[in-house]
Amino acid sequence: MSGTLNKAMLIGHLGDNVKVTYFEGGNCIGRFPIATNETYTSKQTGEKVTNTEWHNAVVRNKAAEICEKYLKKGDRVYVEGRIKTRKWQGDDGKDRYSTEIHVDDFTFLTQRPSDGNATQTQAAQQQPSQSTQPAQPTQANQPASDDDLPF
Repeated sequence: MSGTLNKAMLIGHLGDNVKVTYFEGGNCIGRFPIATNETYTSKQTGEKVTNTEWHNAVVRNKAAEICEKYLKKGDRVYVEGRIKTRKWQGDDGKDRYSTEIHVDDFTFLTQRPSDGNATQTQAAQQQPSQSTQPAQPTQANQPASDDDLPF
């Protein structure tokens, strides 16, 4: 295969509210941390162990405004995007690096309690996601023929 792929898919909880920075010309960028958990039982102690991994998510322009409006700390979210590493200089003059997920697609997974205006709340939850479900492989639904087998 001659091509490459840079894709990250995460389901996790927001570690903080979305922070949006606005620039001249009306563009903006939003940043928020996402926590993903791995839970397993230790063979040595028999106790459940949970490891949390933190990811820095970045959204731009309209997506940043939508995330700021509808996402809150603790909400569950699905994000899909590219992994990028950026470099900057710290106050001490040393180079610093940060790895981020530049989000292309997202879906809000936390259900909001409905108040008196349920239809407006449901519409607001569905509109922000650019896709309601992650893309499904199209070949998985097709039966394999003898020509597709590698042997």
